[in-house]
Amino acid sequence: MPGEAIFLRQIERIARCHPAGIILREKDLTEKEYRVLARRVMQICERYGTRCILHSFADTALELGADAIHLPLSFLRAAAPEKREKFHVLGASCHSAEDAREAQTLGCTYITAGHIFETDCKAGLPGRGPDFLREVCESTDLPVFAIGGINKDNISDIRRAGAAGACVMSGCMQCEDAKEYLSGFCGNF
Repeated sequence: MPGEAIFLRQIERIARCHPAGIILREKDLTEKEYRVLARRVMQICERYGTRCILHSFADTALELGADAIHLPLSFLRAAAPEKREKFHVLGASCHSAEDAREAQTLGCTYITAGHIFETDCKAGLPGRGPDFLREVCESTDLPVFAIGGINKDNISDIRRAGAAGACVMSGCMQCEDAKEYLSGFCGNF
């Protein structure tokens, strides 16, 4: 598939830059399709020493030998403690301070909080803003990574709110030069 080849080349460009991690979030794929893609992305990340964090499909992650998973909070709640404990890195998507405290109680090692700013991924919904992020950061001892509409012009707001870092999606996947794109974020943390 030509689209998949382009996607994997961009993942390789990003992995080569050694971000803290790449979360493989592909909500439109079946679990079987996700497994095939995840295996390829894990190989790329391994080649560059970049952490690959799989998303949603905990059984597939375990089958592939992944030690990192990111789950929607509802999936995290439904996962048996024995399954959650198999992951060295366990993250969850949180949308309130209460969610963050619950994720910590359920064994997460980090959380994402969002969406902070307006984003095409949540078209028509206003961002929750830096004050929301600050509230989430203050509610938990876990590292909090902001997500949603984050760019080099607003990344300093994320740092000031107390986040450990930020997740970027569309911009990173669409940029020509991943190293240059990511350098606009790294100096702010």
